[in-house]
Amino acid sequence: MAFPSDLEIAQHATMQPIIAIGEKLGISAERMENYGRYKAKLPLDLIDEAKVKNAKLILVTAISPTPAGEGKTTTSIGLCEGLNKIGKKAMVVLREPSVGPVFGMKGGAAGGGYAQVLPMEDINLHFTGDFAAIEKSNNLLAALIDNNIQSKTRSLGIDPRTIAWKRVMDMNDRSLRDIVIGLGGTGNGVPREDGFNITAASEVMAILCLATGYDDLKQRLGNIFVGNSRSADRKYVYARDLNAQGAMAVLLKDAIKPNLVQTMEGNPAILHGGPFANIAQGVNSILGTKMGLSLADYVVTEAGFGADLGAEKFYDIKCRAAGLEPHAAVIVATIRALRYQGGAPIKEVNDASMERVKKGMANLERHIENTAKFGVKAVVAINNFPTDTTEEIELVQERCKALGVEAVVAKGFAEGGNGMTALAEAVVKVVDRKETKFKLLYDLEQPIEKKIEIIAKEIYRAKSIAYSGEAKTALRRIHNLGLDNLPVCIAKTQYSFSDDPTRLGAVSDFEITVNDIEIAAGAGFVVPILGKMMRMPGLPEIPSSEGMDIDANGVISGLSW
Repeated sequence: MAFPSDLEIAQHATMQPIIAIGEKLGISAERMENYGRYKAKLPLDLIDEAKVKNAKLILVTAISPTPAGEGKTTTSIGLCEGLNKIGKKAMVVLREPSVGPVFGMKGGAAGGGYAQVLPMEDINLHFTGDFAAIEKSNNLLAALIDNNIQSKTRSLGIDPRTIAWKRVMDMNDRSLRDIVIGLGGTGNGVPREDGFNITAASEVMAILCLATGYDDLKQRLGNIFVGNSRSADRKYVYARDLNAQGAMAVLLKDAIKPNLVQTMEGNPAILHGGPFANIAQGVNSILGTKMGLSLADYVVTEAGFGADLGAEKFYDIKCRAAGLEPHAAVIVATIRALRYQGGAPIKEVNDASMERVKKGMANLERHIENTAKFGVKAVVAINNFPTDTTEEIELVQERCKALGVEAVVAKGFAEGGNGMTALAEAVVKVVDRKETKFKLLYDLEQPIEKKIEIIAKEIYRAKSIAYSGEAKTALRRIHNLGLDNLPVCIAKTQYSFSDDPTRLGAVSDFEITVNDIEIAAGAGFVVPILGKMMRMPGLPEIPSSEGMDIDANGVISGLSW
């Protein structure tokens, strides 16, 4: 099987006016807020909670990935096309891409081949300005913090050494990770150490994706933990103490509304929000998902990285906060990732090897077992590549069948919806049989340490958890702040079940170390840090930007199909 060329795909990418896409959903042109001819924002009053409860929610997750990723977005879009091909009213609801990785190593992030969302160029670039609004809202709070430190009459006495809030920018720029600000004299502020995160790593992004409306948004923004005061009691300072939440929410007045676009086959798609998956919840917004469930009978959504990260957070954080219940899960596996998990060096993942696939199956089987712990019935999608062999595919299907799970070859990239009907039928079968009995992994009333232990032992298969001095101090701070009942959003490597990215396969009986625990009181969770988490990526030796251009007619090339 040969993949289609960029030219073949480009010739196939014919878009309908976004008004026509809205009409398919029963939305009049007057209700849509158009951003040009092919994009629109949808008003929040289109969300219908009764319809939300009746629609079917399908999560797309994956095995532990290779550095290139295994095609969850392509599979999600392709599954939506396949569901529509078999007569279902289906929509895909996804995260928005971050510009930084688009120009860095990843390239475009709007699907691939014949399974894409359009307009691809706009989606991969500034889109409807949501990331810019989140960036401005984040940086307004940063400016207010430093302005208060400078103030002689309204100072809250914030101790600059304790400030937990960083500025953000939606670009990969390693030189901004750690900086000193306020130099140049007293008129330029108080000198202190600071730094930048990428916009997708901002707590404002996580807040936007968990907010249920404007009032909830403002409350969450006000709950952002800023730092401690210099007072004897080391008073905790929040964004609300700076009266920041109202203005921050004003900057997000349009960004909170979900974005409507279309798939390559003219089916509706919603893209909204884009938090990182290893340091935040890694899923699109609650409002975007509920909008999809209000407008379609089947909604396909995805969670970042492997199921040990994105899926666990989707269930324990997003579904808990939104009162959502998934009806099925799709675990995306590729033969190349199974070879990788079975010991293949990254340069050899495209070389056929039954032995490596057999060994790598332990990783997939672990993710299937973990999905079942949430009561969710899974279907495995074998995202097809030209380097797959029939023998390797059959091995995966046989092993999955022995676990009571159907494994279906997914050809969305090469064939669009026509190559995804078998997967769509397998998913509908699971939904119709009501095979999912959803349950959460832990109770909020349990201590933070117990929640971490449950995830580490049940999902990662760790035998013990060690806490650094900083983590123990953070636990005391969490207790003092009264945040013990928050869920945990564990930050760790996406490449391994452990906190060591080099330990592949289905490792078990290891010790994990919690190096620190960050407080995201606005988002409504705490973040135990395993290993070192990168919040401002750098550019690779040869960034994707070098292959991008625009011609005299305004046609963009090199953004990746």
